[in-house]
Amino acid sequence: MTATATQTSIRTATGPTPGARISVAPMMAWTTREQRYFMRQITRSALLYTEMVTTGALIHGDRERFLAYNADEHPIALQLGGSDPAAMADCAVMAQDHGYDEVNINVGCPSDRVQNGTFGACLMGEPQRVADCVAAMKARVDMPVTVKTRIGIDHQDSYEFLQAFTRAVADAGADALIVHARKAWLSGLSPKENREVPPLDYARVHALKADFPDLAMSINGGIVDLDTAAAQLEHLDGVMIGREAYKNPYVMAAVDRRFFDADADIPRRGEIVAAMRGYISNHLAAGGALKDVTRHMLGLYHGQPGGRAWRRVLSEQGHRKDADLNVLDAALARVEPTEAVA
Repeated sequence: MTATATQTSIRTATGPTPGARISVAPMMAWTTREQRYFMRQITRSALLYTEMVTTGALIHGDRERFLAYNADEHPIALQLGGSDPAAMADCAVMAQDHGYDEVNINVGCPSDRVQNGTFGACLMGEPQRVADCVAAMKARVDMPVTVKTRIGIDHQDSYEFLQAFTRAVADAGADALIVHARKAWLSGLSPKENREVPPLDYARVHALKADFPDLAMSINGGIVDLDTAAAQLEHLDGVMIGREAYKNPYVMAAVDRRFFDADADIPRRGEIVAAMRGYISNHLAAGGALKDVTRHMLGLYHGQPGGRAWRRVLSEQGHRKDADLNVLDAALARVEPTEAVA
């Protein structure tokens, strides 16, 4: 796969370039290649992220499987989990060779498994190690190298702590910082609780941007609609939307028109389903299962007439070994006629 023109060189003289302005957060077991292709039928411009991939998986595992994606997924960023500068640099080269538009360092995940691997949120406590990873990666690739982090960990949650971490990665050459506006508790809370229990502190991220005006900065956490995203863009260069984009993917349908191109079309739900048929057919022909794709489509009719029936049909019938496009048609038939094409 050849590299495409980078659409996510995040900082220019006038601010962030298209793609990073609005992005969909990397989420383990959620932002698979099937989900990303589906999301690309909803927004052509927002930056998409892979699930986190560890350096060990790329260096010692099935590299091609982990790095594969559909060309239609651009702009796309690879999120890496790791803490060894040499290994991170090697994997950044792999990302560039495979045509990714950005490589991102995970300094935000608080799970025990990630901590045991010495990466994720625990790395906030080792800013120099993160800086060394950034510098090593920047020395090997021309693509943007970014860092996704929290505002603090455990009792290391002062603003001065966040400033020092940011200064370290900025001085090392990071192209952008994506800040989940909650701190993480490395013990005592589950990953799910760490996305909900620690309070959001948008003001702290706004202050950080004011202190580092030359570092492109995006905010993540609790963004559930485009009005909120627009309000955040008054202070920051980008907004990353996570769980809302997954459970209610149609929230992203107006992103292109609102944030990238005033003349962009807003796809209708029925058009999105129609656009997925060829992809699903090819996936099935290659030996894949229908549920690999349709599990990501469950929320497409969220809040719409027939939406629960749509979800139920896909959930109950999509897991069958013989499930095919007939299941998709059956689900679509349960949606109100006006919604099937709107």
